[in-house]
Amino acid sequence: MKKILLFIVSICLFTSCNKDQGVYEKVPLAFEKPSNFPEIKYNLDNNPLTEKGFELGKKLFYEGKLSSDGVVACAFCHQQKFAFTHHGHTFSHGVDNREGTRNAPPIQNMAFQSQFAWDGAAFHLDLFSIIPITNPDEMGETVTNILAKLKQDKAYENLYSLAFDDGKINTENTLKALSQFMIMMVSSNSKYDKYVRDEEGGVFTDDEKEGLKLFENKCASCHKTALFTDDSFRNNGLPINQEINDLGRMRVTLLEDDKFKFKVPSLRNIALTAPYMHDGRFGSLKSVLNFYANGVEETTNLDPLLKHSDGSLGILMSANEKNKIIAFLNTLTDEEFIKDKRFAEN
Repeated sequence: MKKILLFIVSICLFTSCNKDQGVYEKVPLAFEKPSNFPEIKYNLDNNPLTEKGFELGKKLFYEGKLSSDGVVACAFCHQQKFAFTHHGHTFSHGVDNREGTRNAPPIQNMAFQSQFAWDGAAFHLDLFSIIPITNPDEMGETVTNILAKLKQDKAYENLYSLAFDDGKINTENTLKALSQFMIMMVSSNSKYDKYVRDEEGGVFTDDEKEGLKLFENKCASCHKTALFTDDSFRNNGLPINQEINDLGRMRVTLLEDDKFKFKVPSLRNIALTAPYMHDGRFGSLKSVLNFYANGVEETTNLDPLLKHSDGSLGILMSANEKNKIIAFLNTLTDEEFIKDKRFAEN
């Protein structure tokens, strides 16, 4: 009889200790590739998307605990209404208002890419979040400290149990949850998308049609596919900021051939993401096109596409052509993505 009572007490104690902890819920979250998009590059077999995994990733994305000051979350530099960029800031800034040397790139259509950050410091999406988290000028925190803080929060204890089979609050699950949130952030319903898919709302004006043709002739060598990036690293001839002297891709590879090369950014939602370039030096699309027409310099490793047999540099464009290209670029704004409540904090 005593043994039975002890058994019942032990069961009750176990239940009491775990009454707030959920049980793994493997409810799949559907990922649909837009018909005009290239194949996904992220291996979903290694991180199956689930409703609770996405929910956890979203909570972490907006969580100040991921930074040393408890305030700066991922969303601080990646705001939805600006296509998840730090709009209006030449250099993105983080904890203690520290200023970095680069402008935060957008985070959209990440599942279709294989290299991340301006210099490609992350070669897998699961590793991408570590960069801003540990950068002293961004979130300035260590993964160890983050895990310690999350383990003290009952809400996270429950969410991790629901999101992952082992229920552990560890590095792998944290990074995978953030990836699940970013994987679902697909921007594919702009006017341009509806135009190429022949859908309602995809009727182009004459200027937009001419702008598309000009873009395909003058810009699409680097800004390829429906992603509007070829996922490569190139030197586009920006005058070197001698004070910062950002070496670009070379900081990662240590190869001279990569000096001053930066990742070709996607142009999706480009009208919302000013300022432009890795260092945010241009405040408007007109300034960007003026640079390509008249400002390209012969710097180390200048991309061959910007060098011509007659000795000229850049991309020849008239004022009228620039206006039409900008008209086309404006069709890349995806209002459905910008206003998608799935990605909003509340």
